[in-house]
Amino acid sequence: MTQARPAPTQSEGSNPEAHRDNTAIDSILKRLAAMDIPGKEHAERYMRHKWRLNHKPKTMLSSFTSVTLFLQFYGTSGKRTIEEIERLDLEAFIEHEQDRSMYISTVKVRMASIIAFLHFLMEQDVISSSLLKRTIRLKLPDTLPRAMNPKDVKKLIGVIGDTRDRALILLLLRTGIRIGEALGLTMNDIDLAERKVRLFEGEKNSMGRVVYLSDDALFALKRWLAIRDREKMHLFYGQGHGSLCYSAARSRFMHYIRKARLEHKGYTVHSCRHTFASELLNAGMRLEVLQQLMGHQDIEVTRRYARLTDKTREEEYFRAMAIIEKGGIDGDY
Repeated sequence: MTQARPAPTQSEGSNPEAHRDNTAIDSILKRLAAMDIPGKEHAERYMRHKWRLNHKPKTMLSSFTSVTLFLQFYGTSGKRTIEEIERLDLEAFIEHEQDRSMYISTVKVRMASIIAFLHFLMEQDVISSSLLKRTIRLKLPDTLPRAMNPKDVKKLIGVIGDTRDRALILLLLRTGIRIGEALGLTMNDIDLAERKVRLFEGEKNSMGRVVYLSDDALFALKRWLAIRDREKMHLFYGQGHGSLCYSAARSRFMHYIRKARLEHKGYTVHSCRHTFASELLNAGMRLEVLQQLMGHQDIEVTRRYARLTDKTREEEYFRAMAIIEKGGIDGDY
């Protein structure tokens, strides 16, 4: 068992190690004080607890980053107290991190820190121990959710009756933008005449880009614009004054997944982005063009998103082999 840190003594002033640790906890608490997040007082107590247990500054900083990222995300759900936390909030956070293209290894590290924080809250009788009764498993080595197959896309679209939800989900499927980017859109970002959506700053890489509206996405968007509250700033909004939060959007998506009887397929909101990439690749779009639409700096990331179907691979093989068999390849390698 790790022993608790003894009370500071006067001699610590000349101890570089003690001074460094004091600087670490002071820096963390200063940053925490400036944040507007649910459960801030519990996060402060937890960080002081880790400091008393003599955790290394690097470990404390990693834990601080993970816990505050989760609490910031949790706050977007509209919940203001940590006592309201549910397992669905944890699952939504995992999807949110994957939606930002975080590697599963990074998500695992962050979840380990968050779960340690939650265990601390359970020991303090702040939250119920039933929250973590079932283990949260993160699948390896798949770093990203799977694309939906074409038949499943049709089933999903076919069960969406709500005008706002249909516009949102078709926007995700036809533009490939991240759910966080979609929920942050305002009316100034939409150009119906030119069928464009302008993303002035990417959620992950701070790069702006333009995506385009397909016929069905444009139609669904126009229907939503005809009935939406024009006083609202965001394109998609919830019951409050702000944008529709991630948890609520995810909940609506999963509602339609269940309605289409696709819950056994393991689809998530982020699957829309993979579906967009895979469908365009199979339709013949060059990977370099797809990379720009996806907003990826590294084309290898785009390659991981976009998967060829068996049918496309078969057609490409016989098309290429027909050229080879006719002697259509000339020159030296």
